[in-house]
Amino acid sequence: MSSAIEALPGSATEASGKAVDLDQLWQVLSVEPASSPCVLEDGVGEEDLLPAAVLFPIVRRTGEPTVLLTQRTAHLRDHPGQISFPGGRCEASDPSPADTALRETIEEIGLSPAHVEIIGYLPEYRTSTGFRVTPVVAMVTPPFDLQLDTFEVAEAFEVPLSFLMDPANHQRHSLHYRGKLRHYYAMPFGDYFIWGATAGIIMSLYRALEVAGR
Repeated sequence: MSSAIEALPGSATEASGKAVDLDQLWQVLSVEPASSPCVLEDGVGEEDLLPAAVLFPIVRRTGEPTVLLTQRTAHLRDHPGQISFPGGRCEASDPSPADTALRETIEEIGLSPAHVEIIGYLPEYRTSTGFRVTPVVAMVTPPFDLQLDTFEVAEAFEVPLSFLMDPANHQRHSLHYRGKLRHYYAMPFGDYFIWGATAGIIMSLYRALEVAGR
């Protein structure tokens, strides 16, 4: 399936917060991936966690930067229908988390690395579902075409970065999972419900920018 990403899908009436300073964004990221400090998702225990990496793709749009996200297909065993960053488990053949994130991005949505500039890393995010995820932040230069893996990815769409960085759009929810009450962040955007690890990683960037702006 071919998808050309040129216009911003979703609700055009969503309110955005103030513009994000991209120069400041570069300054709050780590230059290398690191396991400490890390962000612990509610419910993480002492179990061994599998290494994974995701690409946090910020698209250089003329009006304002956006974040490219995917919606997983409904039939998948893990996290069906959820909003995700492109990414997945680290393979032994991957030299680094960045290589994992880029490989998975190519496999899932067909985004060419020629359009991707890695600018840094957010703290490792440890999930209650058994992963320690390295978020690899990158700037993506349009125009570009996507080739979605229709088995895994139902849709690719973009959300204004300012919307995601606006605390007015951050919600706290809870659910019972494995016999315990777990809390998580959510950022509804039009018909999309961004939550779980994806929202948690977005919150990592928000907190870093908030601290830097004080």
